[in-house]
Amino acid sequence: MLANRLKMGDTIGVVAPSEPVWEEDYEKFENSKKLLESMGFEIKIGKHVFKNTLGYSSTSADKAEDINAMFEDKDVNAIFCAKGGHNCNSTFDYLDYELIKNNPKIICGYSDTTILANAIYAKTGLITFISQTFKSLAAPENEYSFKEIMKTICIDSISCIV
Repeated sequence: MLANRLKMGDTIGVVAPSEPVWEEDYEKFENSKKLLESMGFEIKIGKHVFKNTLGYSSTSADKAEDINAMFEDKDVNAIFCAKGGHNCNSTFDYLDYELIKNNPKIICGYSDTTILANAIYAKTGLITFISQTFKSLAAPENEYSFKEIMKTICIDSISCIV
């Protein structure tokens, strides 16, 4: 199963299934948000992306709540994982795979979140994408990777790679 590709004006959701966005990540995170907004995308941040309940992340249930909410939200067209880290697999028991299957969306990430992409594919058949995390989209050293993922997930890749 393949989700619809993005078009200008679509909404990209951001979740943190591994580590939260730390204070030292905030500038990079904001730069990525500004880059995508300048390209015409709306950005929706999960309510637990910055939460650090456990000293290394929010709870597994909170992280899964954000993932489920993004798949359920009819206004969200794609989902990027904020960053990698550890413990993404702790969300699996809380994910609503039937909801995900019935609301297919692009989901991108790598590092620890690769296992999330693999689990979603295994449980639903939804094709997922391994690409840089949200916080690193605007990093100059990732320009090539950014352009490549946007060419892959956008309907009109020319306007998607300003």
